[in-house]
Amino acid sequence: MMRNWVGLLACVILVACVGGGKDRAPAHMVPAHKVTVSSSDHRPAKEVFGPIAAPSRQDPASFGSYAKGCIGGAAQLPETGPTWQAMRLSRNRNYGHPVLIDFLEDLSRKAAAQPGWAGIYVGDMSQPRGGPMSSGHASHQIGLDADIWMLPPKRLDLTVAERENISSISMRRAAGAYVNDSWTPQHHQVLKAAASDPRVARIFVFPGAKVQMCQDETGDRAWLRKIRPWYGHHYHFHVRLNCPKGDRSCEDQAPPPPGDGCADAQDWVNNILNPPPPNPNAKPAKPKPPITLATLPAQCSAVAFSR
Repeated sequence: MMRNWVGLLACVILVACVGGGKDRAPAHMVPAHKVTVSSSDHRPAKEVFGPIAAPSRQDPASFGSYAKGCIGGAAQLPETGPTWQAMRLSRNRNYGHPVLIDFLEDLSRKAAAQPGWAGIYVGDMSQPRGGPMSSGHASHQIGLDADIWMLPPKRLDLTVAERENISSISMRRAAGAYVNDSWTPQHHQVLKAAASDPRVARIFVFPGAKVQMCQDETGDRAWLRKIRPWYGHHYHFHVRLNCPKGDRSCEDQAPPPPGDGCADAQDWVNNILNPPPPNPNAKPAKPKPPITLATLPAQCSAVAFSR
């Protein structure tokens, strides 16, 4: 009996540490589930955060790092706005910190000023309370990441069913060494607008796109520093915001190296076109163990199990 009371007291204290706040979702949307909070909980965290249907009722806060954390008090990007639509609604991943919502709405207006673009299609952001996802991303855990489709929106009245079935388009050629004919100056301008925003920490895109932007940019090149070459990212580009000011529970990633990063992107392209020989002595990479509740920031248990 005493052990049960101790566990209950620990649960109350842990929830209180995160703090209350404004209601972020109607009561009927908050999932009803009772789980014991424990700092020694070794369940895979994706099994806990994945099924949660609504944000926690807390003040907005990002806990931990982009690939190991959670978010309390997340806001939901409206499914449709004047210059955007959220895609793949069945995934329930159109949540983020309020600063991310504001950024996406701002970027969508800038995109809508480009010829042939009605705005933006927004792919995965975060789950309602962030945390590891059941499939897909390693990051997107603290409400500060968002995928923007490369497909220029022609319509912003897509039905829910259409948003499940429509696909973005690839921009790459030669395994990502070059852009293809679908790439346009408008793509350059949309990515430039995103990277020029001071809220943005970095943007991930395939190497050929970065090199193409390096070649085409004739003005200020400071924004190119934030455009980072990475695997994949040819159907969408991935925007990552800085931690919000004053949010001490959020862990920023180290800033990109100084300079425009164009030489580094060219190295990526060179390695695509002329892959270095494999190291015969290289040991197979060991699979990473799943992130558990015990290895997430302590506040994430309270986020997961609070109302």
